[in-house]
This record gives sequence, C-alpha cells and structure tokens, in this order.
Amino acid sequence: MTGSLQKKNGKYYAVINIYQNGNRKQKWIDTGFAIKGNKMRAEKALREILVQYESSEIPIASDTDFADYVSHWLDSVKNKIETDTYESYVETVKVHIDPYFRKLNRSLESLTRADIQSYIDIKASSGRIDGKGGLSATTLRRHSVIIHMVFDLAIKENLIKYNPCELIELPKAKKYEAKFCDRDDINKLLTVSRDEEIYPIIFITVSLGLRRSEVLGLRWQSVDLNHDMITINNTVVKHTTTVEKERTKSKSSNRTLPLNASAKELLLQVKAKQDDNRRFFGNGYHESDYVFTRADGTLYNPDYITHTFSKILKKNGLEHVRFHDLRHACGGILMSEGCTLKDVQTYLGHANISVTADVYGHLDLSRKRMLSDKMSFEV
Repeated sequence: MTGSLQKKNGKYYAVINIYQNGNRKQKWIDTGFAIKGNKMRAEKALREILVQYESSEIPIASDTDFADYVSHWLDSVKNKIETDTYESYVETVKVHIDPYFRKLNRSLESLTRADIQSYIDIKASSGRIDGKGGLSATTLRRHSVIIHMVFDLAIKENLIKYNPCELIELPKAKKYEAKFCDRDDINKLLTVSRDEEIYPIIFITVSLGLRRSEVLGLRWQSVDLNHDMITINNTVVKHTTTVEKERTKSKSSNRTLPLNASAKELLLQVKAKQDDNRRFFGNGYHESDYVFTRADGTLYNPDYITHTFSKILKKNGLEHVRFHDLRHACGGILMSEGCTLKDVQTYLGHANISVTADVYGHLDLSRKRMLSDKMSFEV
C-alpha cells in the first residue's frame, strides 16, 4: 500500500492507492489537520491510515492490466530512489510505456517475451514523439530496464513465475565520437562569448574539465581562494525539476583540483559581481552558497545552460558541439600537452582509467612517439 500527503482547501489529505478488481484507484482521506503547523501530525496520520488499509487491502490479481501494474510499481519505488531518477521513470512511463500497453490492453500475466520484443522493435523504428524515426539504443535500454523491474516486482509479489524480459534483444548502441576542440578552438570560443551571461561557466567548465552538473553544483565553501584549490563535491541536475545533490556522479568524481591564476581571477570577478547583485536586489536576492547563479541569486536550470551555449555557437558561426564536449576539450588539450592518461583520469574524475583510454587514448601521440623512438634500430 502506498500513499502521499496532499494539500487541499487548507487541509492535509492522505491520498492512498487502492487496487480493486485489477484497477488502480486513488482515495482521498481528510486527516483532520490544517496545513499550517501540522505537517508532522499529518504525516503520522498518513502512516496510521496506510497501516489500517494494508490490513484490509484486496490483493492485486495476476490478471491486473499491465499498464495499471506499472503505476503500482512506480508507487513502490518513489521513496526508494533519487528524485531525478524517479522523474525520469515517470516521464518514460507516461510518454511511452503506458500509452503503448494501455492500448494493447493486456493483463500482467498474459504478456510474453514476444510482446516485450515487439514493443522494443516498434520503438526502435518509430518511437520518437516528433515522428522523426526511432528511439536510440541507449534510450531503449532504459525502457527495458524499467519493464524488467516491473516484472521483477510481480515475481516478488507472487503474481507471475518468470520475467518475460529475459533474453530480449536490444539494438546495438552506436558509439558516440566526441568532438575535440583544440586550444585555438577554445580561445576563439572564449573570445566571442566574453560578454555572454554564461561566459564564466564556460570558462571554468573547460579549465577544470567539469560536467554540467558539477560546474552548476560548485559552492563557495568548496573554493579555497587563499590556497588556490577547489573541491568538486556537489552537483545540480535536472529532469522534470532541478535537484541539488550533496554528492558527485561517483566516488572518483569527488576530487580536489588546484586553481590556476586565470581561473582564480575569474572566480574573484564572479564573487564581486554576486556582491554587487546582492546589494542591488536587497531583500529580493535569493541567498545561497552556489558559485554560479542568476543575477537575483536563483539557480540556473541546467537545460538553460545547454540551450544558451548552442545559441552562442550558432550566433558566432562556430561548429556545433555539445556543452559536455568542453570537458572533452579539456582532456584533449591535456593530452596534447604531454599529460598521461592517468593524469587526465585524475583531473577529470573518471571512475577508472579504461574510460579515459576509451575517450582519449587515440590522442596520446606524444607518448607513443616517445615509445616508438625508444625502439628505433639502425637499418
């Protein structure tokens, strides 16, 4: 049994999900508590209501419509996973999985491996919402993971005996060939974007080789301007909403880097600008510890950075590259300057050196030439 607190007419309501005759329904129950000052009491009431209904809940049947059971699965994982992960699941279900299987009108127990394979094949050929072809192999892998987890829950709840997602054939993913900007490309980009709002973000991203989530997650408490060091230990991500995380993508992504003179100078300028904005907006300024914010102190939407970056490239006649390719540019320039793969792995925070080698190995020309020279013999 799952449920949540909702606000309505100045009061807290417990909204619980009930399954009857294979159909999912929501029941709104007045907790009796006004919204102001009663959140903890209302949460306690919700827990008590859930316990009460769980004792009398009608079990989900194996002939439940599959689309309804997917909603049940979403409810079951909501409080067990990251917010942005849950939002991505909800969007995938809402846009793709639910419409397809609701139209198919099949029960949970009746679906076969062939049915799931048909879903994958159809989405691969014509799954895009804009009608411009199929979904990518990477996207379809995410779909298959969701559907697999739905059936795993059904097995756990003793509704089915095997997972029909086993042995599903997924299209092979095409390896993305990153575009590497050299030092001249980056100097040109920095020149044409110098007066742009996101120039400081572009500068620090390419200087430190940061991910978008990492540069937007930078906090002043992690910037040591006295000792010229910066620690990457927070991120800001977005799916449906912007989510702040007090951690990075992986343990190795959490790293401390030295600040070169130009990066330090730029951060001092950003800090001074924030102080000016704080005085200008007064009480309307949104206080936070984040390094990169809008003029009024609010956080940037990550997608805004990506879209604005693309507009800057187009406006100035520069070749289109992804914002993430600034990180690749950093790694590529380090390699061209004679740094080792291990150096680049540490600087960029890759989980293991095989990732670094896969992306930048072909750029390691200077060291390969050095090794080749060592094996030179007289002809």
